[in-house]
Amino acid sequence: MTRRSLVHLTQDAAVAIILCGVAIAELWVPLQSVYGDGSKELGTALAISVCLLLIVRRFAPLATLTAIVVLWAAVYSITPVPVLFWGQFFPLLVAVYSVARHGKGWRSAAGAGVAAAMLIFFDLRVDVMQSPEEMIYHWTVTALVWASGRGLSLFEKRAADAATRASEVEAESRMQALQAVADERARIARELHDIIAHSVSVMVVQAGAAEQAADDEAIVRQALQNIRTTGTSALADMRRVVAMLRTPDDERSLEPQPGLAELPRLIDQACDAGLDTELRIEGEPLELPDGLDLAVYRIVQEALTNTRRHSSARSAIVTVRFTAGEVEVTVADDGIGASGKPNSHGHGLIGMRERATLYGGRLETTSEPGGFVVHAVLPVGVLL
Repeated sequence: MTRRSLVHLTQDAAVAIILCGVAIAELWVPLQSVYGDGSKELGTALAISVCLLLIVRRFAPLATLTAIVVLWAAVYSITPVPVLFWGQFFPLLVAVYSVARHGKGWRSAAGAGVAAAMLIFFDLRVDVMQSPEEMIYHWTVTALVWASGRGLSLFEKRAADAATRASEVEAESRMQALQAVADERARIARELHDIIAHSVSVMVVQAGAAEQAADDEAIVRQALQNIRTTGTSALADMRRVVAMLRTPDDERSLEPQPGLAELPRLIDQACDAGLDTELRIEGEPLELPDGLDLAVYRIVQEALTNTRRHSSARSAIVTVRFTAGEVEVTVADDGIGASGKPNSHGHGLIGMRERATLYGGRLETTSEPGGFVVHAVLPVGVLL
């Protein structure tokens, strides 16, 4: 039970106890609001029972109203008792209001039907309630009480729906704004990419000119100056692209990116994390471009991370094989990847495939009887 529910329960219990006291005083003083004759003891017991039922009026409004009606009808069917305003009719009004205010769906309408059946029963069985004035009074008051509870319920529901819609609109607007920013950044990045590509092309042309005119010192000096100026501008544009695409929480330093030389340290980290990992280097190592060197490292890193997170593997073997013009990377584990769930290693596979595709390679994953295998083939020396 929440703290708010506990507060409501305490408040309703206090109101019920107060009404019990008023009902006893109303019957035994007695007050002018008492109508009819009958056993005061039985009337007191009925009034106390009706008032105490109001303790749970918020949590079970229809059940509370139904219990009050059944209790009244049962007692009046056996023997007459005094009719009380504060001890009987007022608790009925509270129960009617509660079922209209807190009843969900059909329960609110059902509560109105139960209250109407109650009034009809008393109009037929209790003499003091059969006068036209009395009938108009208790029917009108009961209808107004139910209508007020129902109106407040509808108002609260509409307010909650409006708040929900406003929240959804705000969230959608925020997403649209973020998407617009992302689209604009992508457009700017494409434009800067074209500029950088043009600058690099100019540098290549200048370098070729300097090579052809190696004997002319003035031409060589001018070409080198143009290369330096163009390269400086290209680097500045590249920094703008990186700064623009970097997320606000990306605080990584500008330290050198890892490569094949860092694989032993990566294997040691995997072993320290509880995954028995072995590194195998096959073939004559090739000199890899920086970007391709980083791609190989990231593929191995992501494959080992997925193995630790998404399988129960106890060991893994990382194989880097150099062949003529290609480097092959294989990460095989003995985990549950072979259970027929190709996505069991998470969404990191998408990133690995993207890295392989970026350098003209391919990446495949297979489930074998002994575990899960990630195999990537990357060409070396391909100009993109």
